[in-house]
Amino acid sequence: MENVKNVAPLSDFDWNAFENGALEVSQSHDEQLAAYDKTLNRINEHDVVDGTVISINKREVVVNIGYKSDGIIPVSEFRYNPELAVGDTVEVYIENPEDKKGQLLLSHKKARLSKSWDRVNAALENKEVIKGYIKCRTKGGMIVDVFGIEAFLPGSQIDVKPIRDYDIFVGKTMEFQIVKINQEYRNVVVSHKALIEAELEAQKQEIISKLQKGQVLEGTAKNITSYGVFIDLGGVDGLIHITDLSWGRVNDPHEIVELDQKLNVVILDFDEEKKRIALGLKQLMPHPWDALDSELKVGDKVHGKVVVMADYGAFVEIAPGVEGLIHVSEMSWSQHLRSAQEFLHVGDEVDAVILTLDREERKMSLGIKQLKEDPWQEIENKYPVGSRHQARVRNFTNFGVFVELEEGVDGLIHISDLSWTKKVKHPSEFTQVGADIEVVVLEIDKDNRRLSLGHKQLEENPWDVFEGIFTEGSTHDGTIVELTEKGAVVQLEQGVEGFATPKHLVKEDGSHAQKGEVLPFKVLEFNKDSKRIFLSHSRTFEDEQRAAERAEKKAQRAARNTQRREEAVAAPQNIAAATTLGDNDALAALKAKLESGE
Repeated sequence: MENVKNVAPLSDFDWNAFENGALEVSQSHDEQLAAYDKTLNRINEHDVVDGTVISINKREVVVNIGYKSDGIIPVSEFRYNPELAVGDTVEVYIENPEDKKGQLLLSHKKARLSKSWDRVNAALENKEVIKGYIKCRTKGGMIVDVFGIEAFLPGSQIDVKPIRDYDIFVGKTMEFQIVKINQEYRNVVVSHKALIEAELEAQKQEIISKLQKGQVLEGTAKNITSYGVFIDLGGVDGLIHITDLSWGRVNDPHEIVELDQKLNVVILDFDEEKKRIALGLKQLMPHPWDALDSELKVGDKVHGKVVVMADYGAFVEIAPGVEGLIHVSEMSWSQHLRSAQEFLHVGDEVDAVILTLDREERKMSLGIKQLKEDPWQEIENKYPVGSRHQARVRNFTNFGVFVELEEGVDGLIHISDLSWTKKVKHPSEFTQVGADIEVVVLEIDKDNRRLSLGHKQLEENPWDVFEGIFTEGSTHDGTIVELTEKGAVVQLEQGVEGFATPKHLVKEDGSHAQKGEVLPFKVLEFNKDSKRIFLSHSRTFEDEQRAAERAEKKAQRAARNTQRREEAVAAPQNIAAATTLGDNDALAALKAKLESGE
């Protein structure tokens, strides 16, 4: 079937004369066609021209551009404009004036694209309201077809109200305002919210101008956050802070209000310049303290639920909106510093005693230790001096160990009362926190709630025995367990320790004793009162040397004495012999003299 071409009639042709034969046809067929062509628009491929919509169906839009044939454009290219009607003027792009079938090929989409950047820039500059078709969802918002360009519609710019379902907007045509263009990356950002805000701004101003503090209005919960609820008052929003939702503690506003719930609220405050409105819900209800039992008094027992925990105590709700504080010091009779979390947790239901009650200030303090008997009332009977008990180590200090005999009864074991024999520098060397330890009650201070305890007193004083073992001058093997500039700590038998100064650590070869060595030590001094034993290794061999030297000297003295005795015995004999000879000589001389005189 041949294509039928629409041909416009010549305006000055006399058809009546032609039909009656009165008109001569002077023009040839080609001349007539040439004359007809002059009546048509001149079009070129890739031109953008205006056309008129002459028909629309579900699939196609037929557009007349004044050419010898009309163009057909898919209706999908006009989805951004669902109000398109016959007679509307639209821009079209000429793809081909005549294809193989003689059909004029047009595109509305390409026509829009060719001028799209000029249009979006002009729309941004003039703050023009434009239409766009929402194509699909994307991360953080929607993709909108604007003049054939894919623009981004952030989720926050769809409406003034928070959007919970983005999918309901897909496929819709809406009005937008261009708010941002990135020329380098050809990104366009549009907003539908901006169109609404201008209108709402005027409404807000009018509503706020009529507001009064204390005024009660009806509103709708439009958004619930962790810190409160935003209420739509009919064009203007107000906030009910979480503390103004209920007289009681509120952990989550969802516990009080549901989304889209209608409720009455009271205006607490508003700022016309910042357009902020503070609302209240609990203020429309009577204060629970006013409804508190008038017979309730100090000393009464109450039941409640822990709603808030702090290091210093716990807040207990005994009635909706009526709370009392249990300070950590009122949780236990113990004087040991502890955290409230060791006793109670949020959600716990507890019994307590009213300690103070101030209805005007709406304050109440409670105690739970008062429900138990004070263990210090009968402390002398339960823990008499000299009695033995099992205790739990609570903590250390440099001077001792704090232990707990029972809840509320603490005591101190002084570091000097931990061991008879071991020199304890810090309690952590002897025991550990949480360990059980047996103790003896040494002293009771009821007024100050203090117990003096001992551990070493569980055994007899071994120093009474040591006195007979480590006598001065006795020698014992010992192990050097600690070495300092001042000397060495020596572990002896029976678990007792002694001390040796550096000069007493010199060995026989002249070297000094080292940590870990096992050597003989001589006791220089034993002090039972101060529980000290002074030792010397050097004296073990020095004393032997001195003894050998003394023995040698003694032997030498004995030899000399013997020699002297022998010489003493020989002396008289020599004297006698000498006298006899002398006498003989004298007699001889006398004889000779007598003889010569004669």
